[in-house]
Amino acid sequence: MSCIEKIKKLDELVDLRNKLYGNKIVFTNGCFDIIHSGHVIYLEEAKSLGDVLILGLNSDTSVKRLKGENRPINNQNDRAIVLSGLSSVDYVVIFEKDDPYDIIHALQPDVLVKGGDWKIEDIIGSDIVLEKGGEVISLSFIEGKSTTNIIKKVVQNGTP
Repeated sequence: MSCIEKIKKLDELVDLRNKLYGNKIVFTNGCFDIIHSGHVIYLEEAKSLGDVLILGLNSDTSVKRLKGENRPINNQNDRAIVLSGLSSVDYVVIFEKDDPYDIIHALQPDVLVKGGDWKIEDIIGSDIVLEKGGEVISLSFIEGKSTTNIIKKVVQNGTP
């Protein structure tokens, strides 16, 4: 399957979710503005927790609201293509809201994953997943790996 084919609308994923019955579905989400090694390791860990990894990607307007007017650096289509090109990511869905609660409710994943900087009780959608007997996991945090740090370094070094 090409990376473009891995980018789905929510209704397509709900249909697919029904066809994937019996597979352990893992869901995570984020902005993933500038993909770095921390993201890649995190997504590989997330994928190892189940059979299918679905990634909810914040839209450009959502990233702007969450991170500020100068973000995102990469537009949602570029971010979705890069993420869907990773072997650990099975599907990507772009969402407009600031959080993925509606997507989690619609997909009913078996495992909900966020990075180690999130406490389990603060992970949006944990109530949905725990209520159905699923798992909510906060993975390890890789210190010093962040899009914000990359942007700061670029700004510090100036532009050619």
